[in-house]
Amino acid sequence: MNWIPNKLASFDWHGVGLYVLNTLLYIVIILVVARVAYALIIYLLRRLLLERKGRHLLDERKANTLFSLIRSMAFYVITFTVVVHGLKRLFNFDTSTILASASVLGVALGFGSQSLVKDIIGGFFILFEDQFSVGEYVKAGEFSGTVEEMGIRATHLRDWGGELHIIPNGSITAVTNFSRGKMRALVDIQIPYDEDLDRAMDVMHSVCEEVNMEFGEKIIEAPSVQGVIQFGERNAVLRVVAYTQPNEQWGLERELRRRIHREFIKEGIRTPQLQNIIVTEPLKRSSKDDEVR
Repeated sequence: MNWIPNKLASFDWHGVGLYVLNTLLYIVIILVVARVAYALIIYLLRRLLLERKGRHLLDERKANTLFSLIRSMAFYVITFTVVVHGLKRLFNFDTSTILASASVLGVALGFGSQSLVKDIIGGFFILFEDQFSVGEYVKAGEFSGTVEEMGIRATHLRDWGGELHIIPNGSITAVTNFSRGKMRALVDIQIPYDEDLDRAMDVMHSVCEEVNMEFGEKIIEAPSVQGVIQFGERNAVLRVVAYTQPNEQWGLERELRRRIHREFIKEGIRTPQLQNIIVTEPLKRSSKDDEVR
């Protein structure tokens, strides 16, 4: 058993220590260089795409979309490069061998990661076909919201309530884009049958003209009263329709409702009011009451 202490004593601890120290230093340098390279890429992308200072090379939303996609690709490429160089340093592998092994492993894993490949391909088709861009309000399947980020694998939607929906690109089969072309603003107003409908429509016409003058830059086609579109059980329904710039339709609808309600109050035009009718059973007389009588 004396050979074990002799082996330990003759072991080149100094060389091992230098190798470990150099390896750790090499890995730290790689991580620092990767971090600096990623930060430099993000800085250049911001300068070229986002902070254009009057150089309108791309539409703002397309620039944001391209920035988000390139940032995602740069992160994956830099991460893969760091992992390859780290393995090469730790295990003294040839880079070509690592790449060949990675390709074989990728083919082997491809059968089990079809969803990942589908997401990446779907992301490229979304970008190539320009289905939506960062900053636009869309509906994808059961989720809707403003596009915050587009990556090569997933799309991030921010809902009105603040919820963040992360949707794999491969599962986006149908998209409704609310930020392309003119958008319709629709307001339906219910009027009781005993009110003068012509008078109510005249008031609504004046409101439409007032709103069109104040919000002309947001309106493509001026608000107009379509007339009576439906006879309900107790009320007639009057409709106002307008066409606005993208994402302005909801604000215009709210403003039209507010001003029409205000003018109806001024003109004494009633709108439907809910009435709660409580039906109670008559009190039953007890036998004691009958005896007293």
